[in-house]
Amino acid sequence: MIHWANPDAHLYLLALLPISGWLLYALRRRTRKLKQAIHPSQWPTLIPAYSSKRIRGRHALRLLATTLLLLALARPQWGYEWEPVRQRGLHILVALDTSKSMLAQDLKPTRLQQAKWGIRDLINELNGDRIGLIAFSGDAFLQCPATSDYAAFRMMLDDLYAGIVPMGGTDLYQALDCAIESFEETDTGQADRVVILISDGESHTGNASDLVDTLHAANIRVFTIGVGTQDGELIQTSQGFIKDDQGRVVKSRLHEQELESIARQTGGFYVRSAPGDFGLERVYHEGISHLQKEEQNERMSRIWTERFPLFLSGALLLLLLEALLPTARKGATS
Repeated sequence: MIHWANPDAHLYLLALLPISGWLLYALRRRTRKLKQAIHPSQWPTLIPAYSSKRIRGRHALRLLATTLLLLALARPQWGYEWEPVRQRGLHILVALDTSKSMLAQDLKPTRLQQAKWGIRDLINELNGDRIGLIAFSGDAFLQCPATSDYAAFRMMLDDLYAGIVPMGGTDLYQALDCAIESFEETDTGQADRVVILISDGESHTGNASDLVDTLHAANIRVFTIGVGTQDGELIQTSQGFIKDDQGRVVKSRLHEQELESIARQTGGFYVRSAPGDFGLERVYHEGISHLQKEEQNERMSRIWTERFPLFLSGALLLLLLEALLPTARKGATS
């Protein structure tokens, strides 16, 4: 059985169709013009070196060599060995604010959508790290337990929307308390535990600073991302702009003080998001990736044997044969 490490490269083989068609057209056109200039019965006398079979043969060798080169790009593999692999990874929980204020459009298209895109970019940086997802507003719940199945995590992330937590408002205390409970239920060994808290910081209830000692005792570092601008923006929903109890339109602003305080007191740091640089990749590379990682169970990995050198050698051999193939008919003189 052949295993292809880069199966998308098979699409390049489609290029052989127009190339073959063009060569066939060019050969027929050349033969037709030659017939118009010289009658075929005079070819042995006037152009004794000409051989349509040899020309077709050389083109066929070039096409076959090109085919082998394109197949080599797809990296054919067969035969394999089992090797033990031991991965090391972090345990990360992303707590994402899903309150209505995250619908503000000071970060286009919305704060929440920018946050979801930023989290997707973060996933691309992970290698064996487990990541979970907490949705919070006035309350919090574990949307996705920590997992190294990044495809499943992306599906759970896509399902998040503003208002998914029935209780309105923003409570950073509830988000961190949910993270602490989740870590307590999962054995992470001696690895550092990480919470990435993403919010506009408009905390209406609870005092997240009350949990600092608990976070320290549980070996949990909190990195915070502030979403939004200090100038603020109106919050628009499908029913129109959100208003307060007095009927005034609400403008949501970024509040950084509590986000900065929580991060600083737990050994993390704070980043303000910006268009084109949400900040999560910086948090990972400058803060998270250097932390102590969990030693995960050893597993056996199947390592395929690369066979593309055989295809490359075949292509080079065909090109060499094409170069050595005489252009003149055997016995013809110039």
